[in-house]
Amino acid sequence: MSKYRIRVATGDSLLAGSSNLVQLWLVGEHGEKDLGKILRPIRIREVQLEVEVSLYLGRLLLVKLRKHKGLVGFDWFCKWIAVQGPGTQGEAFFPCYRWVQGNEIICLPEGTARTVRDDPQNQFKKHREQELEERRKVYRWGFWKEGLILPIVGNTQWDLPRNERFREDKDLDFSLSLAKVLKDLALKGTLDLTNSVRRLEDFNKVFPRGKTPLAERVRNSWKDDALFGYQFLNGANPMLLRRSTSLPSRLVLPPEMEDLKTQLEKELQTGSLFEADFSLLDGVKPNVIIFKQQYVAAPLVMLKLQPDGRLLPMVIQLQPPRNGCPPPVLFLPSDPPMAWLLAKIWVRSSDFQLHQLQSHLLRGHLIAEVISVATTRSLPSLHPIYKLLIPHFRYTMEINVLARSNLVSEWGIFDLVVSTGSGGHVDILQRATAGLTYRSFCPPDDLADRGLLDVKSSLYGQDALRLWGVISRYVEKMVSLFYKSDGAVKDDPELQAWCREITETGLQGAQDRGFPISLESRAQLCHFITMCIFTCTGQHASTHQGQLDWYSWIPNGPCTMQKPPPISKDVTEKDIVDSLPSLHQARTQKTFIKFLGRRQPVMVALGQHKESYFSDPGPQAVLKQFQEELAALDKEIEVRNAGLDLPYEYLRPSMVENSVTI
Repeated sequence: MSKYRIRVATGDSLLAGSSNLVQLWLVGEHGEKDLGKILRPIRIREVQLEVEVSLYLGRLLLVKLRKHKGLVGFDWFCKWIAVQGPGTQGEAFFPCYRWVQGNEIICLPEGTARTVRDDPQNQFKKHREQELEERRKVYRWGFWKEGLILPIVGNTQWDLPRNERFREDKDLDFSLSLAKVLKDLALKGTLDLTNSVRRLEDFNKVFPRGKTPLAERVRNSWKDDALFGYQFLNGANPMLLRRSTSLPSRLVLPPEMEDLKTQLEKELQTGSLFEADFSLLDGVKPNVIIFKQQYVAAPLVMLKLQPDGRLLPMVIQLQPPRNGCPPPVLFLPSDPPMAWLLAKIWVRSSDFQLHQLQSHLLRGHLIAEVISVATTRSLPSLHPIYKLLIPHFRYTMEINVLARSNLVSEWGIFDLVVSTGSGGHVDILQRATAGLTYRSFCPPDDLADRGLLDVKSSLYGQDALRLWGVISRYVEKMVSLFYKSDGAVKDDPELQAWCREITETGLQGAQDRGFPISLESRAQLCHFITMCIFTCTGQHASTHQGQLDWYSWIPNGPCTMQKPPPISKDVTEKDIVDSLPSLHQARTQKTFIKFLGRRQPVMVALGQHKESYFSDPGPQAVLKQFQEELAALDKEIEVRNAGLDLPYEYLRPSMVENSVTI
């Protein structure tokens, strides 16, 4: 008789346990033993069992479990199972980290990561194939809008597999916080319908009480050209700015602006001329809100980089030129203050649209969802790349389903208060999707392409490069443990299928924009995985965390504009106020920016996940080194920020979430 000691860990949340009986099997190289219904995983974090087995099982390969439904079925969240006995060489660890539901049999392979090549005797071949077959039935590609990348199938969070839904702590915080802000909006927003904005100071009525120090700074200094330019470098949307290589063809300069042309060409020659072009918005149909027409512009901003690092606007063109029409008005810093201010407000409103839809929703949320669904469908739980990536997908599918069903849905927040709602937002997403390139998701390439690598005042650029470097070294060390040659990468069928699933299926044929459909070397694999992790963590953080800082003061990022772009420079404060959102629209914007942009109480920082998907010591040591590098970078950014007038914290590792969860 052989004696086995079994430890079973249940999740930490209140409803993780179950009163149902659970049947266990031990599966070894030489046989399988049904241990019977020996476990009732009520809410105790860890249960220990001792069993005697007459059969010599040899090295343990799998633990199988099945929850038997009594009069009432209660789901059970199993973290892991550990077994010690003959042939285990210490304690064999079987990671689970998922809900056990119904009466299905779940197979947990021992936690040593293995590629197909690492299993020459095909001991896990059947398990790998069955697991992926079952996953593909549950994790199916859906469809949202024509011309967009694919989501997970499902219209509500209840359509998702339970393993992808919020657990109790996250769900409770999200639901209660949302209920509170909706209640406040209903009470105060009703009164707003009878009040109008008469002066810019009236927006103080909706300025949040729990404001951030930077939000206060924005309210006090939002009219300054330096702060206007700073936002293109380090604000909520640092993804649009690029160094000019020529004067844009759309910038039509009249003869009387010869001096401006000379200045622009001088800055161009010295490499200090930059541009932010919102042409993606050109022709987008604007919203109609409560029977009132809203307006959208497609500005161009030309800026110069000063020796002290400040980025200052030189000229603003609010619309591209049209055939048969007079050239659009060009606004200059020397114009009457109200005319120049209104032009800058139009730019800020346009930036709000592209930030929320292109940089945040598409490049952050939706791309992360493609990666997560493709990984779940293509890589079995034994695969080292699955184990490496899975912590970075937590809650992404549910938050995206909630976004599609509440923010950008019919009668969602965009339709109710945003100038690009009621279809324009979908048009923008389709245009932005058509322009997605692989290089733009990799900061070393993206910053080089945009001419920002040597711009020291681009704190986003500096921190993105450093964080990318830390993630890249982590990935390289992990990959080197499992792939000893380029041939090992090329010959991994699961890895190749995963790559194709992302590019050809999820991204709907993005190979013509640089996304790979095969992985030919370890270097290419490392680059691709680094892109996946950075997109799910740092890239999303850089476009998510600034919302509360930069949009709390409504005139600095208005969700809509209620008057057409000015065609003359005869502008009064009333013209500006009449163009900005109504008080009700402003309060709605503030409410949801505050709700979504607040610090998340249920938050796992980058690299700090507690789940142990790898049982072998090599990957565990690499993860520890990763955490140490992240801590060092975090400290470096903290020290750097202490000497800055405007600290940049959106890519501090301690503030970057490990996945897209909000």
